Amino acid sequence: MNENLFASFITPTMMGLPIVILIILLPNILFPSPSRLINNRFISLQQWLIQLILKQMMMMHNLKGRTWSLMLISLILFIGSTNLLGLLPHSFTPTTQLSMNLGMAIPLWAGAVITGFRHKTKASLAHFLPQGTPIPLIPMLIIIETISLFIQPMALAVRLTANITAGHLLMHLIGGATLVLASINPPTAMITFIILILLTMLEFAVALIQAYVFTLLVSLYLHDNT
Repeated sequence: MNENLFASFITPTMMGLPIVILIILLPNILFPSPSRLINNRFISLQQWLIQLILKQMMMMHNLKGRTWSLMLISLILFIGSTNLLGLLPHSFTPTTQLSMNLGMAIPLWAGAVITGFRHKTKASLAHFLPQGTPIPLIPMLIIIETISLFIQPMALAVRLTANITAGHLLMHLIGGATLVLASINPPTAMITFIILILLTMLEFAVALIQAYVFTLLVSLYLHDNT
């Protein structure tokens, strides 16, 4: 119980060098490229899920927005697999780092916004000033809309970081309490262990939901600008 509560969020190192890049590349192993005429069940299930998610996500986009399909499906697979691997014992979850999530959110958001200003300049500028706004409120509304626009990538990154970090901290606390209660009060320890199992199942769902929410919001920003 003397272990630092935030020790699992520290970037791991090997011989003084951070190995986070190797950890980020690890999920690629889970999605092998099909190389046979007839795929096995795992590859077939993987391709079916990818097609289902892609079809649902690209349904609202026009032809220009659908050019981002490979980027969006790669994003949801990367975040989902990284979150799931982070639930393994003694593992490191890169999506608990705000810097990494900002590194994903800012370029995608900036690409969507630049696309909007390039192809739909008038519509993009119209978002800063709703129709029918009273003249005295125009400067204030432009400032508010500008701030809300630049807050979007921060909201994306903070939402993902907070949800994944909170779940890991809660699992760490309940797991530590279960170990302490095992020698003091076994019936209570059994109850906390059941709660820990239920929480772990919930975290599996949260890991996938947060990947979907992150990608869906990027898709919505893209839809507003194409």
